[in-house]
Order: sequence, then C-alpha cells, then structure tokens
Amino acid sequence: MNPFKNRDIVSIKDFSRNDFLFLFDSANRIESLQEKERNHILEGKILGYLFFEPSTRTRLSFEAAMLWLGGRCLGFAEPKVSSVEKGENLADTIRTVENYVDIIVMRHYKDGAAKFAAEISNKPIINGGSGTEEHPTQAMTDLYTIVKEKGGIDGLRVGILGDLKYGRTVYSLLYALSQFNVKVDLISHPMLRVRREVFFDLEKKIELSEHENVEEVLPELDVLYVTRVQKERFPDPAEYEKVKSSYIVNLKLLEKAKKDLIILHPLPRIDEISYDVDNSKYAKYFKQTLYGKILRSALLALILDADF
Repeated sequence: MNPFKNRDIVSIKDFSRNDFLFLFDSANRIESLQEKERNHILEGKILGYLFFEPSTRTRLSFEAAMLWLGGRCLGFAEPKVSSVEKGENLADTIRTVENYVDIIVMRHYKDGAAKFAAEISNKPIINGGSGTEEHPTQAMTDLYTIVKEKGGIDGLRVGILGDLKYGRTVYSLLYALSQFNVKVDLISHPMLRVRREVFFDLEKKIELSEHENVEEVLPELDVLYVTRVQKERFPDPAEYEKVKSSYIVNLKLLEKAKKDLIILHPLPRIDEISYDVDNSKYAKYFKQTLYGKILRSALLALILDADF
C-alpha cells in the first residue's frame, strides 16, 4: 500500500520511519529503471512550482525530477513575474494554479504558508521551504544520502554544525533523525543554538548534546552536516555580523576526522566549507544534489500514485 498517495508534504513530523524506508526503496527502484521504462511514469502530469523565495537546487531538482519521469512543469521562480506583484494574495494564487496542474511545490518566506496552502488546495502541496520552519523534502534527501553513502542510518553519530536557530533544514533533519537510533551533536555559536522549545521536545525522542567547539566531537562523527549562517533570517544585521564565519570546515580540521566521515550541506554555502574540501573523500554535498533529484522523483510518482 502506498502511504504517500495524494498526500501533502508539509512537515517532516507527519512521516514515520516506515514511510521513509518505503520512499527510499521507491527511489532506488526508479533509479534502477531504464530510460524507456522511466520516462513515461508521469507522462501527462503537470507540476506547478510557486517560489516566493530564491532557490536553485530545490526548484531545479523538482523540475528535473518531473521531466525525468516524462511529466511537465509550469510556474514562477520569483513572484515579480506573477500577479503577486500586483497584490494578489496567496489563497487566490493557489486556487488559480491548482486548476492548471496536478501537484504544487511551493517555497514561501512566511511561517505557516505551506500549511495554509495545503488547507485550501484541492491538489497535493509540497513544502519547498516555509519561513524558518521546515524544509521536509530536503530532510528526506539528507536521510537518503546517508543511506546511500553509509548503508543505513541506525547506529550513526551525526554532527550538525552552523546556524541551528534559523536554518529550517536543521529542524526538518532533526525530526527526521528522531525516527532512527542515532546520536546527534549540535554544534553552534551560543547565539545560534536550536530554539529551546524544539530542543526540549526533541531530547525526549533522540540523544542530543550541544557543543561550541567542533573539534571536541569531530573524531567521533560519522556524518557532519554543515549549514550556512542564514543572513536573511536575522532581525538585526548587527547580530549577523557577530556570528558570520563562526565555523570553517577545511582539510586541516578534517585531519582529526574518521576516514569514512561524510560531509553534507543543503547548500548554498558561503564560507563555512573551504573549497579545498570539495575534492576530498569526505565531500558528498554535490552528490547530495543528485540524490535530491532521485528522491523527489520517487516522491512525485508516489503522491500521484503512478505505476513503476
């Protein structure tokens, strides 16, 4: 039975461990198909994309995923080219676009926007990033990358480094990891710690510890997930200036890492990972973008209940 059929993807908290495993197995099956078997899976289906915030990987990977399966796409990559610029509200945009498409992926700068869209839409809504809240398909991609690169998730020690306060990918990843048997080290400047209400909720579900110094936990980590400092989320630019460039991962630092450590990053990066790391055995963040296309292909096919 397909647990994703006609389902909205709003919060990672709506999904179970078994849901994730079903999705990963489906992604593997799609990846294994020959082109002639794969490129008709979503033939005749249309993906609508509504991006009220900038995006490279999320938008393009969804478009690539839909095209890879034989579907089509339409939408806007920034609101200035839509009637939003004239003052159209989100509800009217959703109610209009749902008449033209079979499924909608939306990124919005306001918290709660994805949930609101799902409540009013008659077509499935995928949250492509909602304010400071969540980015569920990025977390699904992150888990899938770990499975592909490490062979599984249970038993791993995962470090999450950087902006843990404003980074929406962090919250989705933490709740996704809470479905597995892992230990998580949260590494950040004190001003960028995970929000307290979330920390207290998560510590009931997963083994968590907080650190300021990455070096004290790096030798024990199997996965290091790095995030940029989210300049656009800071209410006070002066606060951003205090914490930017708090951590930089470079080859010198990685001398203390396990030989099979993998480094992930939701991207874009600024200066938190040195370019000298890119060609190292640790760097998996560009491969992660490929896994994102495969994972999102499976997600679209499952939501639209396609045969494959």
